Amino acid sequence: MNIEKTIEILKEEIRETVGNQKMYIAFSGGLDSTVVALLAKAAIGKEKITLINTCFGPYSYSKGLEAVLSLADQLDLRLFFTNGQKEQEKLLYHGPNCNQCTRDIKLGKVKKMLYKGIVAVGSNQSDSWGKLGLKVNNGMYSPLLNLDKPVIQGILDYYGFEIPRIGENSFREGCKYKHLLKMSANTHYHARAMVVSNEVIHDVLDYHNYEREIANVKIVGPLSKNIALINIKPLPPKKILDEIIEVLQKETTIDAVDVVDRPIELIITASPGIINNEESKYWILNGRLKPEFAFDISAKWNPPSTNNKLWTFSVVGYNKK
Repeated sequence: MNIEKTIEILKEEIRETVGNQKMYIAFSGGLDSTVVALLAKAAIGKEKITLINTCFGPYSYSKGLEAVLSLADQLDLRLFFTNGQKEQEKLLYHGPNCNQCTRDIKLGKVKKMLYKGIVAVGSNQSDSWGKLGLKVNNGMYSPLLNLDKPVIQGILDYYGFEIPRIGENSFREGCKYKHLLKMSANTHYHARAMVVSNEVIHDVLDYHNYEREIANVKIVGPLSKNIALINIKPLPPKKILDEIIEVLQKETTIDAVDVVDRPIELIITASPGIINNEESKYWILNGRLKPEFAFDISAKWNPPSTNNKLWTFSVVGYNKK
């Protein structure tokens, strides 16, 4: 695909779609939203654009917030923060639910700007939203809808921009909450374990200048026990792992620490709606979980949960292979 031609087509489309309105861009500081901002600025000028970041307080990576501020400064665009912490805690009390969190909270906060103009998002062919096939849908505009990641990266390279990495995942980086693989029934226990462990792991790896493709700590286990699974790809030297383990073992909300150093089987409890739907189980394992584990994973599905407060799924245990 000719990148320059693609850029010109997208700029013209943005001008026609936005018209005399203002544009509000859901801005995470990642690849997709940054490319939308670059194209929009080139098409309609910075005066008509405002970047909006939905901040989740302690559940947002400190490095991610630094990246948002830095990129907004480099783009020379207005930046506005909106807080989604309480709404996120309320939703994820019922179990992991990234799609609904994105739709109802992250983008829901931004959609409040609809009365002032058009809201743009970075949806594309790499995510489930990109499969809708509608560039303007329910008041949201997706300029990159028909593009895949290599083309979007090509546009970023054309503008000579670089995205600061958290180091969490080379494909998609974001909120810490996705690493809590069970109900956040007690934010001071379940959520704190996820927050602390996923800051610690990057502090240690950054101190040692350790380059990684994946780095996170998954919090699994029954509600009465927080097990911290360290996921790093490629696996670092023992000295670095031991340092991470030592720090995590001092955290009072973490009851056990283990390293994912081989393929594992996750033991998953889920709502009846998920257990009885093969497509849902396939997506949870292959779309939601596999991309963020350092080694291959499989699933052992327990009988349907009788806990009506669990809306999605919970990883209650694991077996190393």
